[in-house]
Amino acid sequence: MSDTLLVTGASGQLGRLVIKHLIESNGVAPSRIVAATRDPSKLADLAAKGIKTVAADFEKPETLEKAFAGVGRLLLISTDALGQPGLRLSQHTAAVNAAKAVGVGHILYTSMPKPEESLVTFAPDHLGTEEVIKASGLPYTILRNSWYMENLFGSLSNAVASGHWYTASGQGKTPHIAREDLARAAAAALASNDTSSSTVTLTGSELFTVDEVAAIVSEITGKPITVVHVPDEGLAQGLTAAGLPDFIVPMVVSFDANTRAGKFDIITDSFTKLTGKAPVKLKAFLEAHKAAFAPAA
Repeated sequence: MSDTLLVTGASGQLGRLVIKHLIESNGVAPSRIVAATRDPSKLADLAAKGIKTVAADFEKPETLEKAFAGVGRLLLISTDALGQPGLRLSQHTAAVNAAKAVGVGHILYTSMPKPEESLVTFAPDHLGTEEVIKASGLPYTILRNSWYMENLFGSLSNAVASGHWYTASGQGKTPHIAREDLARAAAAALASNDTSSSTVTLTGSELFTVDEVAAIVSEITGKPITVVHVPDEGLAQGLTAAGLPDFIVPMVVSFDANTRAGKFDIITDSFTKLTGKAPVKLKAFLEAHKAAFAPAA
């Protein structure tokens, strides 16, 4: 099998971090890496390092086969096509079919925790993609990524500024994990010589309710935050009033509903097994990224 490693969505934040950790954390030579995106001109900095850059448009299957040809292991980073129902699954299906057609040796995919029972609106995209991958017959590694710590920034900015955090998550808990840690784990899995098929869930090492996160943020910023628990309908009304797009509102509400139902309440040691490191703690992460959600003093 070829020793070439390909990353889709390479111009995105996660994709760039995966490539960074392939080189810096796993010692992969740039010449073994292929960075794929719709517009390779966005990857000029990677090309300058000796990384091959290729065009891969999930709406044009012929570009996928050309991009994936000769690749040993391929990381399929889930796309951001969330505005049109079914589009993301069709994109992922095209990628899996192209990988199979050109003989990719192993496929990795960034999924989400428990998609088979999740209340999150886009969970069917992930479950469907997992099923397509398994049906392809290709050896696979499914990386079920827990919620990014970075996803908190939007809520925290509003909460710190207003002193109120409106949530429908109840006392549900989430094992937040930093994007960089998920990239580190994906790079380790991609660079691995393991050819067996597996599904792993990547989480932080601690579970937090919204109230607990708010307490940490209040300590860090010195700004008191009152958590206001509301029903799903109340949260939806508030999000709509705040101007969020129509397709985003039910998605955000579904995050809280899923949390409240305890469906994010899971901790694993998969990150440490893959990387040999402990995931960054939420408090340390928020302290380091205070500027992303707290106004300047």
